[in-house]
Amino acid sequence: MSEPDDTDTGTDDELARLRATPVEEILGTYLFHLIQLAAVHLAATPPGLESARLCIDVVGAIVREGGDRLGAHVDLYRNALAEVQQVYVRATATA
Repeated sequence: MSEPDDTDTGTDDELARLRATPVEEILGTYLFHLIQLAAVHLAATPPGLESARLCIDVVGAIVREGGDRLGAHVDLYRNALAEVQQVYVRATATA
């Protein structure tokens, strides 16, 4: 008989947490991480415009397609996206 694998319990626990967490909450966390990543690339010298643009485009697609289904914080996502888009526009004007 083989020994039980401790990673199975960890994986099961993680899956249970994922199932118990609303999808909107998980997506919101990823959206803010992507917006933050875009801001980090825009703040670099010189700005990482291509990397920032990819993050901005992905967030824009999720917000556009998810819309109100993203939950109560969708306006925060839209506002944060608009802010980082403005920073991107300013960065491209000076690049």
